[in-house]
Amino acid sequence: MNTKSREYKNLSDEEIVKLVISKDHNLYEFLVRRYQKKLLSYVGYYIPDYDKAADVVQDVFIKSYINLQGFNSHLKFSSWLYRIAHNESINAIKKYHREVSLEGNENFEAVFLDHTKNIEEIFEKKELRENLKRAVHRLPFKYEEVIILYYFEEKSYEEISDVLRISLGAVGTRINRAKKMLVELYTQHP
Repeated sequence: MNTKSREYKNLSDEEIVKLVISKDHNLYEFLVRRYQKKLLSYVGYYIPDYDKAADVVQDVFIKSYINLQGFNSHLKFSSWLYRIAHNESINAIKKYHREVSLEGNENFEAVFLDHTKNIEEIFEKKELRENLKRAVHRLPFKYEEVIILYYFEEKSYEEISDVLRISLGAVGTRINRAKKMLVELYTQHP
């Protein structure tokens, strides 16, 4: 890693944004590197086709770069970027049809499953995991998206509020309602 890379690696997103806007447009590459995998994972929940998801992420970075002057430095850059990713994902869903993939997400599963070594329990839990995925798919979209952001992307209530442009109270309400709906959906149709 060269000296310049080490120097900028320790800067916050917001500090890099200020530098990109003021003098060095090439520094945007640091933000792309920081968020490319995270955004690909996030967009992948909405668009399971890897190539289509990668296209959406590329569009997110292009739009964010073009609109960087409009970024409010009092907000978190990550929330702003996720908001763009969210909007682009919604547009892509409309374009490609809505398919949400929850495959292989251990963070979400960990909320509902205990870790175990017993092979019979593993098979039972695999079936439970599949049933939970189906239940999440059946949630109304506004509840599904808060579940994805909170459990899969591990976003705080504040960040979810910024991404979805809803109040903190609405975030908490949607998460609680989504949990209740998941329990109800799971018990009705396991």
